[in-house]
Amino acid sequence: MSSGQSGEPQAGQLNGQGVNLTLATWTFAINFWAWNLIGPLSATYTKDLSLSSTQAALLVATPILVGSVGRIPIGALTDRFGGRIMFAFVSMATIVPVLLVAFAGAVDSYVLLLVFGFFLGIGGTTFAIGIPFAKAWYEPARRGFATGVFGAGMGGTALSAFFTPRFVIWFGYVQAHVIIAVALALTALLVWLRMRDSPLWHPNTGAVLPKLAAAAKLGITWQMAFLYAVAFGGFVAFSTYLPTYLKTIYDFSLTDAGARTAGFAIAAVIARPIGGVLSDRIHPKVVVMISLAGTAVLAALVVLQPAPEIAAGATFIAMAFFLGIGTGGVFAWVALSSPPDRVGAVTGIVGAAGGLGGFFPPLVMGATYDSAGNDYTTGLAMLSLVSLLALLYTAWRLPGRSRAPARSPITR
Repeated sequence: MSSGQSGEPQAGQLNGQGVNLTLATWTFAINFWAWNLIGPLSATYTKDLSLSSTQAALLVATPILVGSVGRIPIGALTDRFGGRIMFAFVSMATIVPVLLVAFAGAVDSYVLLLVFGFFLGIGGTTFAIGIPFAKAWYEPARRGFATGVFGAGMGGTALSAFFTPRFVIWFGYVQAHVIIAVALALTALLVWLRMRDSPLWHPNTGAVLPKLAAAAKLGITWQMAFLYAVAFGGFVAFSTYLPTYLKTIYDFSLTDAGARTAGFAIAAVIARPIGGVLSDRIHPKVVVMISLAGTAVLAALVVLQPAPEIAAGATFIAMAFFLGIGTGGVFAWVALSSPPDRVGAVTGIVGAAGGLGGFFPPLVMGATYDSAGNDYTTGLAMLSLVSLLALLYTAWRLPGRSRAPARSPITR
């Protein structure tokens, strides 16, 4: 069996770092745009299909499921086939559900939207491709930077929140989805023609299931999975459900809610590479703890329903920033501590946990919404509590080594 990424990269051997990292980040972004096509239009679906708050929450959350669980096999397959092949494959595969969602919405079918939205989650699996791809291109001292920059591709949710409602207004509902499908096709072609795997990457040709089983035995896998479920899960939950929240609580229009959601996502996108770079300078544990503390405090402040625009905007932007540095910190930690030949499999499991962390909050928000008081106190209080518990766990249970060995001693 050959190993995943053998040896430590040397800077002189890695010509093409910037181009390949840029291509990977864009591919991640356009796939995340596709993954989040339903959320920005949730208010429209709710009105046109007369959905309850629970039905609307389920519709928004459904794509997250495949985008989460699918990261597990996609991460392992990336160890075997490399980022170039997997990025091109997933981009092409995402085109079909994008067009089917357009059809379901055009015929006003809630059931079909749920079914096709489920498969729309394929686009969300690109995250598990990019982390091992980026890690292989950069030397250890810059892997926090590389994974942070790649992770900024989650700004595809910001692009979707801002542009999807406007595309529907400017071009029409079906045409807006066709535009995204064409963008995915062009991206897949660009990846195939221009992207290259790192010269120091070597395929791990072992069977997928044993690789996943081996990754599942590592303590670092589940430790990071828990933290990423809180940090990235919080980001996904808000970036998908925030249009509904802003419409319900502040009565914003579809485009206004989308613009503000885009601002939330952009703040998290900017913060993610900051979290990665900080993790290169100080241990990721410190970055993650700062993230969790800020999230716990700000989720509690959101319960108070701060006044719209300045107060509410500043609160949500600050929350996005703390969640963003947390996501960057967690995956800098993964890159630091995962065995080189298992990083794809570990990334898949951790990424899946992050996505699943974003699947349940919208359902909880919808189920616990108090229509009489017009508030989401229960759901937001749960986010604050979980963040606090994760902070305590990180502080007292996780090690703060400056550099982990290839096979971490915490893997037992």
